Amino acid sequence: MKKFEEVKNLVSALEADADKFYNKGNSAAGTRVRKGMQDLKNLAQAIRLEVQDTKNKA
Repeated sequence: MKKFEEVKNLVSALEADADKFYNKGNSAAGTRVRKGMQDLKNLAQAIRLEVQDTKNKA
């Protein structure tokens, strides 16, 4: 569950930068959003692997 909490925190942290990029045209915020989304992708993959491993052990 710790990693799932990290996903939620990461999404909420990206919300301000997403607003700056989409509504204010701040391209630096777009770069931060892209980096955060890459981190989110990697974290989601780690969760998927953890769930699969736990399921296979059961």
